[in-house]
Amino acid sequence: MILPKLTLVGAGPGDPELITLKGIKAIKNADVILYDALANKELLEYAHQDCIKIFVGKRAGKHTFQQLKINKLIVENALKYGHVVRLKGGDPFVFGRGHEELEYAMKFGISTEIVPGISSSVSVPSMQQIPLTKRGVNESFWVVTGTTRNGELSGDLKLAAQSSATVVILMGMKKLAKIRNLFSKYRSQDEPIAIIQNGTCYNEKAGIGNLANIQAIVEEKELSSPAIIVIGQVVNERPELLLAKLNKEVII
Repeated sequence: MILPKLTLVGAGPGDPELITLKGIKAIKNADVILYDALANKELLEYAHQDCIKIFVGKRAGKHTFQQLKINKLIVENALKYGHVVRLKGGDPFVFGRGHEELEYAMKFGISTEIVPGISSSVSVPSMQQIPLTKRGVNESFWVVTGTTRNGELSGDLKLAAQSSATVVILMGMKKLAKIRNLFSKYRSQDEPIAIIQNGTCYNEKAGIGNLANIQAIVEEKELSSPAIIVIGQVVNERPELLLAKLNKEVII
């Protein structure tokens, strides 16, 4: 007897070791895995040999599958084969449309489970040794999408720019010029900014600068999506920058 089930599994930011043990157990028990472009393919090696693996990756401007089609694939495979694992980059509920997939499956009476993942919004800055919060520097951090459903710049970014918070922007590279201009209105041109591409992966690269020079740094280092943008004074708290500052003070 087939018992249809959907498990949304957060695959983490890209490094295959940054997935939870519970996530690995779900992959091992899957009859079908639908995986994203941002989910490391090495994780599929935990699946049993008879598991069906279907790529449903979506990236900006390169949508292999539209969301409704993915929803239908989840239901069709769950009803036909049983346990479907939807393997999503980062955390399924952080700009991952995971809840939309959950709701759609529930309409068909399919049992559901969530396995949270490590979001790139938190882990990628950490791997660059950028603290999202530090006592005496800031009191909060915001995670904001750079591009809304209609392709416009998020209205929340204007509010974020007027705060003293660290701002982490996902899916914002195509809007970088507008983001830089917006933050320049409310913060100093010296406001630190970091752009980290392919965070936690073997091909990770980063550009660190300020609002005034970040565009030139992006061009020099050829940074592009997928990347996250971090804006705030905490960027200057990276140990290498602090050591350079201390060494300069010692020399003086």
